Amino acid sequence: MSTTPIPALVVGTGFGCRIHVPALRAAGFEIAGLVGTNPERLERRAGQNDVPATFTDLDEAIAKTGAKLVSVATPPNTHADLTLTAIDRGCHVLCEKPFAFDAGEAQRMLDAAEKAGVVHMVAHEFRWLPDRALFGRAIAEGMIGEPRFLVLDQFIPFCADPETPLPKWWFDKESGGGWLGAGGSHLMDQIRAWLGEFDTLSANLFLVSDREAKVDDSYSMRFRMKNGVEGSMQQTAGAWGDMATLWRCAGTRGTVWTEGGKVFVADKQGKRELAVPDDLVLPPPPPAADPNSSRRMSHFEIGPFTRLCEAMRAAIDGRDLESSVVPPTFRDGLASMRILDAMRASAAEGGALQQV
Repeated sequence: MSTTPIPALVVGTGFGCRIHVPALRAAGFEIAGLVGTNPERLERRAGQNDVPATFTDLDEAIAKTGAKLVSVATPPNTHADLTLTAIDRGCHVLCEKPFAFDAGEAQRMLDAAEKAGVVHMVAHEFRWLPDRALFGRAIAEGMIGEPRFLVLDQFIPFCADPETPLPKWWFDKESGGGWLGAGGSHLMDQIRAWLGEFDTLSANLFLVSDREAKVDDSYSMRFRMKNGVEGSMQQTAGAWGDMATLWRCAGTRGTVWTEGGKVFVADKQGKRELAVPDDLVLPPPPPAADPNSSRRMSHFEIGPFTRLCEAMRAAIDGRDLESSVVPPTFRDGLASMRILDAMRASAAEGGALQQV
C-alpha cells in the first residue's frame, strides 16, 4: 500500500467537516482545503479541523492545491456542477447521496466520469454497517434459500420536533430535499446491494411531523424486484420516541432479520444469531476528545464512511480492495436516482404503478 498522502478537497462545511474530513484522513488522504460559500464559516471550520486553506471556488481550489480527489458534501442540486468541474480537472470524485437532483443529472455525471477514466464513488457508506452487510451475506450464501419477500419498516425521530436543527436542504424542494432523498436513498441502494435491480413500484410521500414544509419526512412503497422478490417498505423520520426497525427477508428455506444491531436466521434447524466475521468489523469510533465525536450520529457514521474512503484510496492506488463489500460507484448512484424518480412520479399520481 502506498503511504504517500493524496491531496483532497472537501466541498461542504457541515457533514463534510464532521465525517468526510476525518474519514478521508484515516484512509490516507491529506485534506488540502475546504470549499464552501461562506468565507467566515469556512475559516472557522478550517481552524476547527486543522485544514490549511479555504476557497469559495472549486476550480481555483483544484488549481492552487493540486488536489487529486474532490469529496462533495453539499445539497443535491449542486452535485452535478461540482462533480463535472472536478472531473473536467482530472480529479477523482466521492459524491454524497442523494447522488443528483434527478436521474438526468446522474447520467451526465456517470458518463463524464467514465469518459475521463477517474475513480468515482457515491456515499452509500452504510453498505459497510456490519448488520446490513451480514444480512446480505446470509441471502447471498443461500442461508434462506431463494429470497421471496422483503419488509423494511422504520420509525425515526430525527424530524419529529420542528425546532430540532437539521440541514436546511432537507426541507427545500428546490435543493433536492425531502426525507426520501436524505435518508431513503441509503435504503434503496441497500436493497439493490442485497437483491439486485428493482422492476416496478408504487409509492407515496407524505409528512408525519407537525412541520410546515413542502417536502416529505416519510414515505411508503410496495415493489417487485427483477428476480421476483416482492417487498414493502415504510419509513418515517417524523416519529416521536425511540427508533424502531423491522427488517426481514423470507425465503424458501428460511428467514433472516436484524434485531438490535444483530442478525438472526431461522430455518428447520431453529433460530441462530450470526457472528460478525473479522472482515466486516468496523474501525473504532473517534475518541471522546475528538471535536466530532459528540456530534449527532458521528459514532454511527464515521466507521462505515472510513471503509468507503479506504475503498476509494485502494481504487486510486490500483489495489484490490480487501473487503467483501462492493463499493458503490456512480453507476449505483444513477440506479438509486431512477428509483427515487419513479417513487416521486408514482406519488404524484396517487401511488400509480411505475416501471423503474
